Amino acid sequence: MSDADMMALMGISGFGAKKSKVQLDRNRFDKNKRPFQAPVQPASSSSSAGPSSNIPVAEPVYDPDDLSLAGRPDADDENEDEYDEDDAPQFPMTHELVLADHNKVVSALAVDPSGARVLSGSHDYDCKLWDFGGMDVRCKPFKSWEPAGSYYVNDLKYSNKGDQFLVISGTSQAKLYDRDGEEKATFIKGDMYIRDMKHTAGHVADLTSCAWHPYEENLFITSSADSTIRIWDVENKRKQKTVIVVKSKERGARTKVMSCAYSPDGSIIAGACLDGALHLWNANSNFVRPNHSIEGAHQKNSETGSIVFSRDGWTMLTRASDDTVKLWDLRKFRKPIAEQSGLATLYPGTNAVFSPDEKYVVTGSSAPGKGKQGSLLLLDRETLEKVESVEMPSSVVKVLWHTRINQVLVGLASGQITVLYSPLTSSNGAKLLLNKGPPRKATIESLSNSVMAPAIITPHALPMFRDGDDIVAAIGSATKRKREKERNDPRKSHKPELPVTGPGKGGRVGASATQHIVQNLFRDTTRDMDVSVLPDFSAVIHCKFLLSAIVASVLDPQLGLEHLCAFCSPTAVRLENRAAASKLMHKCFSASALIAAVSGMT
Repeated sequence: MSDADMMALMGISGFGAKKSKVQLDRNRFDKNKRPFQAPVQPASSSSSAGPSSNIPVAEPVYDPDDLSLAGRPDADDENEDEYDEDDAPQFPMTHELVLADHNKVVSALAVDPSGARVLSGSHDYDCKLWDFGGMDVRCKPFKSWEPAGSYYVNDLKYSNKGDQFLVISGTSQAKLYDRDGEEKATFIKGDMYIRDMKHTAGHVADLTSCAWHPYEENLFITSSADSTIRIWDVENKRKQKTVIVVKSKERGARTKVMSCAYSPDGSIIAGACLDGALHLWNANSNFVRPNHSIEGAHQKNSETGSIVFSRDGWTMLTRASDDTVKLWDLRKFRKPIAEQSGLATLYPGTNAVFSPDEKYVVTGSSAPGKGKQGSLLLLDRETLEKVESVEMPSSVVKVLWHTRINQVLVGLASGQITVLYSPLTSSNGAKLLLNKGPPRKATIESLSNSVMAPAIITPHALPMFRDGDDIVAAIGSATKRKREKERNDPRKSHKPELPVTGPGKGGRVGASATQHIVQNLFRDTTRDMDVSVLPDFSAVIHCKFLLSAIVASVLDPQLGLEHLCAFCSPTAVRLENRAAASKLMHKCFSASALIAAVSGMT
């Protein structure tokens, strides 16, 4: 036996106990696997294909006897993404994860550049933030809020850095939020009574879409139903930077701008209008008129759901509610170079995007009827012919294919968000939920530690439970002088009088059954305006009483003294003035001394 084995046997081979490694189940993704569907072959290649072209290719099956990296149970999870190109699926759509929290159609969808968080908006007026790394198997968002009350959410866009995002709702004001969903700015609303849109500080009608500048991180554009596209600066929310007024060919009337987009280099701004026109402006022009325009690019009164540029900057993809997807070349901007029609569109915000390698176009098709299924379509970029169709539970409205995590997010009309991925070709994202492993079970050691070392909770010691004086004291200011000052105050340091038991004592009524009756009899009914006159008026009355008491004491000293003492205390109580009461008591004692002297002389 070697020394290393002996040290390991004695338990001193390392510093501390070796931490057990969590073994993940190699078949943990099988429960999210979609049912197999035969791929749809393009119409152009069906005639030239051989007899074996219609045979579906089976999905790769996990073999426990396979000694490759994907089959070894002791392989590290970090190397799990390494795969054989022959077994990898063509599209990352073999498995799915469902995010179900909206109750109406998902009208906006965005993913941050890192692929860690998903932002969704719906016709239920809510925006929701989802975090793949923080979610559990329940798949619930970590934040949900209404950005504009009872208005639909039309568009959402993350900035290039992913530290903030824009929310475009049915109002005329765009809102800017940070990464955690805290509002940073609300951009100004224009004056609706000004006819010239160039003289308004903001939009005067509902917003439709937005787009960030690809290089200038503080610039973005918004389109609206007020027939304008406005360029904004994040630092100035009181007024837009530039206004692009779009005019329709119909006698100079206004038209709604349904979509807007920047080219990859930021040199071109594109806008699609409700009258079917498609306009292009150079970003360094004066925006008086478009540099390129196509009237009737889509049918009139059809809403264009998206405008997407390819990475080369010359190809543009549009998807409209006239059931068409069109591909345009800016160098031959007269007619589309490819077109696909017959795509059912029930929701005008239905969009289309390029795949990460830009070999395919992904879009959605609505369900043909109530209770039927929609379709996610993959089209060839050159011809826009259908390559593959994936069935969905309801109509497909929003589609997004993230490049970094290689996963497809689909927003449905039922309020459900479906994340399509492949365990072989996708990374992170939806796979993080199943890579965490099962939760740890409670052991006897953990329970005993929690019992022997209970947590001491003192809520009133927290700053949120302290009043202003305690907070100042916690900062460092002493309150000793303030307590000494309050101790010298006779009102604050006065001891409360004990309740009276019995019939009463010292002019105070006891707690008997007739207490309220007696208090009402002796209650002062003098108005507040007569309080200042009361001492002088009472002094005159009681001086007359004092003279009468002195005269009565001359005739009968004992009767005059009793008469004087009987009315002394109630008089002082009725005066409600300490100074007047002390003067009256002094007079009464002087009178009693005079009576005693007169009686002694007699």
